[in-house]
Amino acid sequence: MVYDFGESQYYYDQFYEPYRNYPAPIFAIAGNHDSFIVPNTPPDQTPLTTFARNFCSPKPAITAEAKSLHRTAMTQPGVYFALDAPFVRIIGLFSNALEDPGLISSEKGKWKGVPDVQLAFLTAQLQRIKKENYAGAVLIASHHPPFSYSPPAKAGGSGGNHGCSSDMLAEIDTICAQEGVYPHAYLSGHAHNYQRFTRTVSFNGKDYDVPFIVCGDGGHNVNPLVQASKGKPAKEPTNGSNVNYLEAKKPAVTSKGLLLERYDDQNYGYLRIAVDKSQLRIGFHTVGAGSNLGQSRVDMVTVDLASHTMVSN
Repeated sequence: MVYDFGESQYYYDQFYEPYRNYPAPIFAIAGNHDSFIVPNTPPDQTPLTTFARNFCSPKPAITAEAKSLHRTAMTQPGVYFALDAPFVRIIGLFSNALEDPGLISSEKGKWKGVPDVQLAFLTAQLQRIKKENYAGAVLIASHHPPFSYSPPAKAGGSGGNHGCSSDMLAEIDTICAQEGVYPHAYLSGHAHNYQRFTRTVSFNGKDYDVPFIVCGDGGHNVNPLVQASKGKPAKEPTNGSNVNYLEAKKPAVTSKGLLLERYDDQNYGYLRIAVDKSQLRIGFHTVGAGSNLGQSRVDMVTVDLASHTMVSN
């Protein structure tokens, strides 16, 4: 939400002023820049403390960071949360402060000091969905992406500035398999470009097509998908490329294919998401491509909620 630095003195310039004319609520999912701590920062001034004051307030209030503006703080219950809305349930996870990879737990003690409470939280949310026989769209969102493109070793060049968070995905997949609920889509940022993957998984005796979307080109400079490396030129992929090699060696669910459907590493952009009782539609729009939504939208995927099948446009 705040880039580059999450301390209090940067909030007005990096958050409140840019959104001063935006009237709608903003539900925030904290990322690494909202939470990493510069050495010698006083405990009461850490970025995540400031984030909580502005997005997890006990009641709507104008914080010191807003200064003269009248946007009130949000009242999210915490840095991870579930949001219920008509036809959709969003599970927002906090993937912590590392540049890479993202993580939602200590990963069995590997990351000391990181609690495992989000594993229990995700389990409880999926159990609730199963118990209620919830028929709407289920979205999981985190700052760090489970998948981010990097070319195969023989292709030349290296991946972009941000990689996959495979261990985090393995924990999420394990809980999904345990509870018998898989999301209709996974949303993330972190990598400063747009990437849309289709992951086909065998789940509950059926094949599910699941969009995994990276949309991190909303403000900071857009980064190329592939960078030159060791004298080898950067060779970008074609749309629809098979990228099964990005999967973990032993994924926690049965993966039947991973495709990089579309990407954009040249333009600033944003997502518009619509959902009704039968479909979830996720469209990617580029900034400056046209004055109406039809002109600015360059990618669209539609997911049928009942069958977990999808169509790309």
